[in-house]
Amino acid sequence: MTQLIPNRKVPALDLPLVREGRFSIHEARPEYLTGIGFYRGLHCPICKDWLEQLDGLVEDYGALGVSVVAVSMDEPARARKTRMDWDIGRVPIAHDMSEETARAWGLYISTRREGSEEPERFSEPGLFLVRPDGTLFGCSVQSMPFTRPDWNDLLGGLKFIKEKDYPARGAAT
Repeated sequence: MTQLIPNRKVPALDLPLVREGRFSIHEARPEYLTGIGFYRGLHCPICKDWLEQLDGLVEDYGALGVSVVAVSMDEPARARKTRMDWDIGRVPIAHDMSEETARAWGLYISTRREGSEEPERFSEPGLFLVRPDGTLFGCSVQSMPFTRPDWNDLLGGLKFIKEKDYPARGAAT
């Protein structure tokens, strides 16, 4: 399994967005950081709550110079349904991530449970903070849908990090 290391370049991530255009991490130019919330897909009610929380904080993240995007392996129709059915109007939603790309980012991959509405294969959640130069500041990866970072807690941490010029941690891995 791939393990991304802070202060090193992240892999490519160039995906279509639900509304229009594309999201490319190597073309992203946030003032401070890009926050990428990898989510399991339309089938996940925990992802819905997680991304709805983020949607309510988009302006607060923007005030810190942090742009955000939600990313999944969902096909276009499922991603559009996510946009329509969930209370997410401000967070851009990127879709069609390949399993190869998910693995390059160190995400865990799951297969559909029999009788579920899950897609055949999908990534488990992850949260990555990437600097404008394309290097990783920090990340959290989970092998199950539970215990992912809370967006409010992260916001408080990022305020401290920016104010104190706190360095990326874990780079000696």
